[in-house]
Amino acid sequence: MNDVQILMPAPMPAAVIAALDARFTLHRLWEQPDADVFLAEHGPHMRGLAANTLAGPVGPALFDRLPVLEIVANFGVGYDNIDAGAAAARGITVTNTPGVLDAEVADLAIGLLLATIRRLPQADRYVRDGKWVDAPFPLSPTLRDRTVGILGLGAIGRQIARRLEGFDVAIAYHQRTPRDDVSYAYHDSPVALAAACDVLIAIVPGGDGTRHLVDGAVLAALGRDGILVNVARGSVVDQPALIDALRDGTILAAGLDVYADEPHVPDDLRAMENVVLLPHLGSASEHTRAAMGRLVVDNLVSWFDRGTALTPVPETA
Repeated sequence: MNDVQILMPAPMPAAVIAALDARFTLHRLWEQPDADVFLAEHGPHMRGLAANTLAGPVGPALFDRLPVLEIVANFGVGYDNIDAGAAAARGITVTNTPGVLDAEVADLAIGLLLATIRRLPQADRYVRDGKWVDAPFPLSPTLRDRTVGILGLGAIGRQIARRLEGFDVAIAYHQRTPRDDVSYAYHDSPVALAAACDVLIAIVPGGDGTRHLVDGAVLAALGRDGILVNVARGSVVDQPALIDALRDGTILAAGLDVYADEPHVPDDLRAMENVVLLPHLGSASEHTRAAMGRLVVDNLVSWFDRGTALTPVPETA
């Protein structure tokens, strides 16, 4: 298959690059002195695309320059960086990396929730700054007697819920339709879910359909003792509304792993003591990123070996 040409617009883990180099003719677009000149000359020969969020938008503008493109293998379970509808219209298959990162993101969500509610980063700084010798760290809020709402009970959402069961908290959820395989309380809108709980964990896919799903009305319904944890996409939360809610005491605190314009985090958020900020760590362990990379490679190999993708997204399945 070395005569099959694959384009990689932005860097991926070294193991992914090495595996693709061994099976295909891999072109590293970020190493080209002039990407436009390179695409004009070589784009018509690219049959596969290995993409990630660092590559920027993948849609009609790029597809026009890759007229024989057959498959886009995305490094990540979320693929809101890819116009899957436009790909489907052109007969291009899009794949992602579901399953292999579910447990890691769920673990991170629980850790972020505990860090936020018990103010663990703030306590760490308190010790490092030598303040403990002068006075005990202030008492924190608690997870006890709370209801946790999960916005999006997909594969990762269910893993988060299973972990929460061990904390003896009430669990509720919202998604487009109720599930018949869980006993958690279902609410028919994000506002209704927020009103019924005092912790809200967002874990829905990104994209236009979920943009600002958590808005000012949802935050107001969550209430003054409420905590928001976002491990979904930054676009899911109306970030200016969240800043206002945190500043005004509309909600108590937030734990954020994702932002509207990554890696840029607003100064207002960075200055707040009632926010825990992570640099998009959801799947960022060596084990999980390696598994994601293998699935990217396996999708491309399967496609060009057998004409089938392992994990096509619904729009192009």
